[in-house]
Amino acid sequence: MLPEPPSGFWAVLRQAVAGSEEDFTRGAIGRAVVLLAVPMVLEMAMESIFALCDVFFVSRLGTDAVATVGLTEAMVTLVYALAEGMGLAITAMVARRIGERNHEGAAVAAVQAIALGLAAALLIAAPGILFAPQLLRLMGGSPQLVAAGAGYTAVLLGGSVTIFLLYLLNAIFRGAGDAAIAMRVLWVANGINLVLDPCLIFGLGPFPEMGVTGAAVATTIGRGIGVVYQLGVLLSGRGRVWVKPSQLRIAPAVMMRLLRVSVGGVLQFLIGTSSWIALVRIIGYFGSASVAGYTIAIRLVIVAILPSWGVGNAAATLVGQNLGARQPERAEASVWKAGLYNVVFLVAVAVVFIAGAQYLIRFFAADPMVVGYGIDCLRYVSYGNAFYAYGMVIVQAFNGAGDTKTPMVVNLFCYWLFQIPLAYVLAISAGLGPRGVFLAIVLAEALMTVVAVVIFRRGKWKSREI
Repeated sequence: MLPEPPSGFWAVLRQAVAGSEEDFTRGAIGRAVVLLAVPMVLEMAMESIFALCDVFFVSRLGTDAVATVGLTEAMVTLVYALAEGMGLAITAMVARRIGERNHEGAAVAAVQAIALGLAAALLIAAPGILFAPQLLRLMGGSPQLVAAGAGYTAVLLGGSVTIFLLYLLNAIFRGAGDAAIAMRVLWVANGINLVLDPCLIFGLGPFPEMGVTGAAVATTIGRGIGVVYQLGVLLSGRGRVWVKPSQLRIAPAVMMRLLRVSVGGVLQFLIGTSSWIALVRIIGYFGSASVAGYTIAIRLVIVAILPSWGVGNAAATLVGQNLGARQPERAEASVWKAGLYNVVFLVAVAVVFIAGAQYLIRFFAADPMVVGYGIDCLRYVSYGNAFYAYGMVIVQAFNGAGDTKTPMVVNLFCYWLFQIPLAYVLAISAGLGPRGVFLAIVLAEALMTVVAVVIFRRGKWKSREI
């Protein structure tokens, strides 16, 4: 007779962080959401620390060093888009195989994802190493910046294999339901990065003083050791997916399915990223103060919604595993439950942001114009939190089912064909200024949620094969 799972809020939280062998296709749905979401939330928080850590230490080196990090991160956005898009596909495929109790199929899919990640990383790493100075110049870097920062760019792009594998291997663990393993990997990688960053940048103790390049070396080493940890778990059988030597082979049919699903995932991220760039361009018509206020507010929003992405990822895993177990109704119920939890959380965040906007923005800015624009942006965007909460979960549910095309089309319509033109019309033609852009964000997110809900309720995703 199996022991009863621990009950009570704190007991469930402890189990979520520690990890468990729980079957997510059975038992209470709310409990399953919490067990998956908590470590995923903590994992995503760790993901954001990489960039923050680099900027914190690099800022001591001067403006050019900070600009080098910013320009390089803009280029690395392509790497993130590819890795995250492929990650959506492998999460869906592994979750489906685990739900089917086909652990060998999950392992074979994992191997194909690793092979694709290595190939994609090679295509980016080689030109990144060879043409780092030219890439920085192309991004608008000054001669002084290029001279001092080319090493940072070469190391970060050259080490893109660690980015790909870190994302893809954690996506495998998430799909399998081993969210706690993915979380611990980021703890290890970030801990190493936090220690090595100041040592390699400033030359502390026996370490060489490498300046801004040291930040890239520290980050790449941290990620690399994280990848070694991931591979150790994957090859040793300590998780739900165990890759054995006999499975280290290319399976063309599985790889082609993975590639097809990946295309939609990659385009989702590229569409979303480019739409935000377009909004910044429109806001730029009204001066640097409006851009600064918008940037501060959006950074606050992104940090606050990190837990929501964790809930969305949990929904994706539950959808994939329950579809694999031939339980489409449980898969749908999991999405609505996760969406409800997300609404409660983001509405609470909205109340804090709307009531405390002036205090939050003034913590980061002193210029009255910047503060004014930031307050407007934070409040406007927060008005749409309830819509965004459900939209985020439902979009991830499609991805978890292996249907990355539907979210891609929805994003294309709601962001490129609706949000960007509407922002331009409201801000410039209607004379609302930056508030027109902020309003367009809310309306676009609301439209995206409504469209996604309508399509989701039709249920075609339940019969999606992957």
